[in-house]
Amino acid sequence: MTTAVFAPPRVLTEQQVQQFRTDGYVVVPNLLTSDEIDNFVAQQAKPKPAEWNLGLQSHKADPNWKYVSNHPRVAGGAAQLLGGRPFIVQSMFLNKAAGGQGIALHQDTHYLPSEPNTLMACWLALTDTDGDNGGLCIVPGSQRDGLHPTRKNEGKDHVSWEVDYDMRDRDGREYKQKMYSFEITDLDMSKVVKLTVPRGAGVYFTGMTIHGSFANQSPTRLRSAFAVHYVREGTWLLRRDVQETVPAM
Repeated sequence: MTTAVFAPPRVLTEQQVQQFRTDGYVVVPNLLTSDEIDNFVAQQAKPKPAEWNLGLQSHKADPNWKYVSNHPRVAGGAAQLLGGRPFIVQSMFLNKAAGGQGIALHQDTHYLPSEPNTLMACWLALTDTDGDNGGLCIVPGSQRDGLHPTRKNEGKDHVSWEVDYDMRDRDGREYKQKMYSFEITDLDMSKVVKLTVPRGAGVYFTGMTIHGSFANQSPTRLRSAFAVHYVREGTWLLRRDVQETVPAM
């Protein structure tokens, strides 16, 4: 009996892969079709069974979240960049109404430490997004600078929170770790790029790439996105609430 070889679709060009390696991110158009987005948004507006609501793990129960997280173009691009089978860590629906707060610029590795650090994300624009309506911001090349010092964000322009998480390492040692709304303390704001990401496009970025968003300043435009975090097969997540990863595709 032979084992099937994992062969994901080729979604990204060599130039896009190289940009990801150099800049720590890449914007890829047309990962989702307009019909796929319309269907997802329509389903989100309907009442759902309580058992579908698993928070960051809803991709395991909600068929619409599962569809997007396992989409051959979305997960296929992640597979190319990871160089192996992607496993889904968490998923998030990110609806930001007019006036809605942003997320302080941070590195995902602070939230989702892993061994080895293969963490990456795909941030999918469900509406046209830009600096005006609180779209994604990136610091190109920041993935090469290591983990930056942080503090808890206390500003009113960004969401603020604090949680004690249960952790477990590969040897079975269990401990608590306090996490909060991380904000980079040595950030050079002149290096922050406010991305314009059209509906249906996705932004792939590494767990070390500094990113975040600002408040939605538009009086009328919703900013809606869906984000999926992946790791390569064999990666150990230290946070217990996300250790039960599932293979994509």
